[in-house]
Amino acid sequence: MLERVAIAEVELPLPEAKRASRPRRPLPALLRPRILLPLLVVAAILACGIAPEWIAPYAPTDMDSYAILQPPGAEHWLGTDHFGRDVLSLVIHGARQSLLMGACAVLVGGLLGGLLGLVSGYAGGVVDGVLMRLLDVWMSVPDILLAIILAAALGPSLTNTIIAVGLVTLPRYARVMRAQVLAVKARPFIEASRAIGSPHRLILLGHVLPHTLSQMLVVGTLGIGFSILLGSGLSFIGLGVIDDEPDWGFLLSQGRNYLTVAWWFATFPGLAITALVVSVNLLGDALRNRLDPRMGRF
Repeated sequence: MLERVAIAEVELPLPEAKRASRPRRPLPALLRPRILLPLLVVAAILACGIAPEWIAPYAPTDMDSYAILQPPGAEHWLGTDHFGRDVLSLVIHGARQSLLMGACAVLVGGLLGGLLGLVSGYAGGVVDGVLMRLLDVWMSVPDILLAIILAAALGPSLTNTIIAVGLVTLPRYARVMRAQVLAVKARPFIEASRAIGSPHRLILLGHVLPHTLSQMLVVGTLGIGFSILLGSGLSFIGLGVIDDEPDWGFLLSQGRNYLTVAWWFATFPGLAITALVVSVNLLGDALRNRLDPRMGRF
C-alpha cells in the first residue's frame, strides 16, 4: 500500500508555478534596452556626422525667402530658421562639428593629461609634487570660465574650440592616470622588473601603461559628453564654431532670439545635444561596469 502511494506521489504532474519558474537565458548585453537605445542614438548621429549629404534633405546653405520661420510640416519636418533654411538639415550637418569637437577634445585632453599623469605617478617625489600643485591651480578656475578665456584668446573656430576644451579637461585625465599608475607601480611584478634591471621606458610602456588604458578609456568615453556640452556652450556665446555648417550650440544660440515666434528653431538642436550627451554617458557607464570587476557586469 505504501509503495503505491509513493509511486503515485512521484507520478504527480508538476504545478504550473514550478514549470514557470525555470531560469531563462539572459539577453545579450547589446540587446538590453539601456544599452541598445543609446547605442542606436549614437549610431544614428554618427551616420549623420559621416555622411550628412546623403541623409539631409537640403544643403545647409539653401535658403528660401518664402519659407522663413515656417513651422514643422510636410515639406520641412522640423521647420525653418530665420533665413528660410531647413532646420532638420542644419541639425544633421551640425552633427559632424559637434562630434569632431567632442572626440578631438577628449583626444587632446586625454593624451596630454595621460602623459602628465604617467610621468607624475611614476616619477614621484618632487616631480609629482610640482605637477600636482600646478594641476590644482589649473583646476581651481571654473571650467566654463577657463574655456571662455582660452577660446577668446585663440579666436572662434573649430580647431581653437577643440584646443580650449581639451586643455580645460586635461587635469581630470592627469589625475585619473596618476592614481592608476600609483596603484600599478606598487604591484610585485613592477618591483621584479626593477630588480632585474629593466629600463624605465620598458616598465612604463610594457607594464604600467597597458594596465591603465581600460580606466582611461572609460573616463574618455564619459568625457565626450562633457566636451560636447562645453564646446556647445562656447558656440552659444559666439566663441566656438562659426561656419557654413554650424554646430548645435551655435544653432541654439541663433534660435534663442526667436523662442516666442519659432520655438522649433532652438528646441531641436537642444534636443540633439541632450540625446547625444545622455546616450554617450549611458554607454560610458555600461563600459565602466564591464571593465571594472567591482562594478559588476552589464
